[in-house]
Amino acid sequence: MGVEERRQQLIGVALDLFSRRSPDEVSIDEIATAAGISRPLVYHYFPGKLSLYEAALKRASEDLASRFAEPREGPLGARLLRVMSRYFDFVDEHGPGFSALMRGGPAVGSSTTNALIDSVRQAAYDQMLSHLGVTEASPRLELVVRSWISLAESTALLWLDGRRVPRAELELQLVHDFAALAAVGAAHDADMAELLRTMAKDEPADGPFAELVGRLVALGY
Repeated sequence: MGVEERRQQLIGVALDLFSRRSPDEVSIDEIATAAGISRPLVYHYFPGKLSLYEAALKRASEDLASRFAEPREGPLGARLLRVMSRYFDFVDEHGPGFSALMRGGPAVGSSTTNALIDSVRQAAYDQMLSHLGVTEASPRLELVVRSWISLAESTALLWLDGRRVPRAELELQLVHDFAALAAVGAAHDADMAELLRTMAKDEPADGPFAELVGRLVALGY
């Protein structure tokens, strides 16, 4: 293999192992064995486990960030539901690695790792503004969107601890959570109120946002 081809192979092998066990539990020897090469050869391509972890994390972060991309077509609620489905696909496929990253893994604390985590959050934020048709967010809208992204992260981590709530229910709940956060913001801000009216206007009777309203009405609210 060429140098770059071998590096990409090792990153893929590491990601596969990290998807099944926490990265700090995976040794260089295991990565070498899975790749069919010797331990010294791994160090020929990566100076240490940290550099390999960061390279694997970079690929994973790009993959995760791409899950928020969605053509700006159709109702917002349906788009967000598809986004959450792809997001939880990633969480499901890379559970231990996702958990270790967000809770503190072997590379957490390094400037590279922190920058990659921030890049995922920023990509999610930018995509959300695109979904909303906003080029520059007001302070309150920024608060709503960034709070919702944090909520999605914490919800995914709690789900990984036992998967006690069906995944599909959580995906829908997070879409409802966004609508709820937007509604609270609208109660305090005229721009948010106008944005909420736009969201509601385009929402079909069988869409996620309309379903939330129906559930609240059924509860007597």
